[in-house]
Amino acid sequence: MLAEAAPLAVPVSFATTAINTRIAFLSELARRLHQYGTTAPRLETAIARSAQRVGLSAEVWSSPTAIIVSFADLGQGEDGVAQVTQVMRLPPGDVNLARLVEADRIADAVIDGQMELREGFHLLRKLGAPETFRAELGVIASYGLCAASVVALLLHSAWPDLVTAGIIGVVIGCITVASGTRPRLAAASEAISAMVATIIATVVAAYIVPLALKSVILGSLIVLLPGMALTTAVREISSQHLVAGVARMGGAVATLLKLTFGTVAATQLCEALGIAPHDYALPPLPSWADWPFLILGAFSFAILFRAAVRDWLVVMGAVVLGYLATRWGGQISGSIPGAPFGVFIGGVLLGSLSNVYARFAQQPGAVVREPGIILLVPGSVSFRSVSYLLDHDTSLGMDTGLLGVTLLVSLVAGLLFGDLIVAPRRSL
Repeated sequence: MLAEAAPLAVPVSFATTAINTRIAFLSELARRLHQYGTTAPRLETAIARSAQRVGLSAEVWSSPTAIIVSFADLGQGEDGVAQVTQVMRLPPGDVNLARLVEADRIADAVIDGQMELREGFHLLRKLGAPETFRAELGVIASYGLCAASVVALLLHSAWPDLVTAGIIGVVIGCITVASGTRPRLAAASEAISAMVATIIATVVAAYIVPLALKSVILGSLIVLLPGMALTTAVREISSQHLVAGVARMGGAVATLLKLTFGTVAATQLCEALGIAPHDYALPPLPSWADWPFLILGAFSFAILFRAAVRDWLVVMGAVVLGYLATRWGGQISGSIPGAPFGVFIGGVLLGSLSNVYARFAQQPGAVVREPGIILLVPGSVSFRSVSYLLDHDTSLGMDTGLLGVTLLVSLVAGLLFGDLIVAPRRSL
């Protein structure tokens, strides 16, 4: 289904199947791919190719909040016009690697004739079932582990900072999971999470132990920062999916503003209440601590991206590889600015390897690509830039924002070059 191949004759089983049955299957497939975080260009290509394999022509338009698909029967020839147009209004998707892989497997089985269309449709429908309580607990725990790992790995803070960020991460995980079934809470969850993180960190720094306050707040909010959304938006714009890219960019900016507002509002509230934090850095963690926390962080991202247990080692390997490639690229950059060059090298390597993995494992390359770039995306830099601007530090805010744009362009360029080095043979 999602593999690039020469045009094939439509099997008789599909040609004789009712057109509504084929459209229902493709519409449900599009819905699931969107729900599990597939970008607009990949989703449109996947559905168009799948439609051809079941005897239909599909014109697909995807955005972060909607899908429009027009279907026509290939039997009508080139003069055929669309017979059915499906309009699906959807919330923005979130990466769920296990369900994305399963949707890909179901689609491949149907198109290869190993499964009936109706059975495939019902299995895709079942994928939309709510998360189990155990899975939600895992996601909540992963928020805490991610926060602690980032504070240790990227911000090089002390043990009290790490523990505090981990505890705040768990609280934010609870808020995020609760907002999944509460639309009103979901609309304000980022601002609420930022306020809660800032208040807890400030109280701990004032009355329990001194903290590197900004590092703790940044680390605890790391999962909510829209670095991945910004990267996806630029990738979509660069592939001429302008509506989807600009819409996603707008959503990412809105998330940044809500997080920044929550942080600033909580800081002013603590000042009004006379809570003065002791904001100074304790001795940092030893350099050897990077390695265990890199493994711990990779494990937490495997849970956060909801990868199947059988794919955990692949996901963890992609996270570790992306971090090491970026670090190595920065060290060999010479006179070139280290951070952007390192991010570019990481993007090239992960873009290439994700396509190699998709070819040989017959699974979506997203299993490698999405977790691999998570430590490369410039979400934290963007957050700092907006924070500086709201603090009226225009010069530092603009400099930080320019660095964020440079990192973003470097990562997207690296991913595009990776696709050139190893051409993608699958849509996902």
